Amino acid sequence: MGPREFQLVLLRRMADFQPQLVDQARRELDASRTEMREVNARWQAMLRSARAPAGLRRYETVLGPAHSTGKRTLGDLACAVHRWPVPLWPELRYEVVTLPEGALLHEWLVRAEDAPAPEPHAVDDLVPWSCVVEDVARAFAPAVPMEGTAPARWRLAFTASEAAGDHRTYSYTADFTWGLLQLVTRVGESRGGGADDR
Repeated sequence: MGPREFQLVLLRRMADFQPQLVDQARRELDASRTEMREVNARWQAMLRSARAPAGLRRYETVLGPAHSTGKRTLGDLACAVHRWPVPLWPELRYEVVTLPEGALLHEWLVRAEDAPAPEPHAVDDLVPWSCVVEDVARAFAPAVPMEGTAPARWRLAFTASEAAGDHRTYSYTADFTWGLLQLVTRVGESRGGGADDR
């Protein structure tokens, strides 16, 4: 299990939302669907194994030493931040946040510090895999975090226009896997309109 296989694990979770994009990325990694499933099964077994490395050590074993590290304060906690490059998405990093005693607190894809962030102005700009959670939350503040539908999934509720120049606004839900945008669904007009899927 190394960086290539770890990317297959990320893709396996995204396949429910974006199978065509996943197939294209999988071919870039020269991997079959069978290999992707088998690698994911090995990863899940490692997560459940009492003998496998846990917390930060798990990621250092698979990805090597973190490419960059830092500190982040969350409430009263001084947490450590560890980031690794992800070749499939050169402008992103895989971020692992750990508590002072080393326990894993959070993990997802984030924008690289030196990469320009996209500036979506309307929902039409929110193309799958174009944004991470922070990009959408910043562009459509005040976005509201929601519980994800499964592990490694996040959701944001926000209000926006559908296209540039459109002054009507609607309520939307954005679905993310490993922090990367997968799908945007219109859930009604901001003034209580009917439901509609995008």
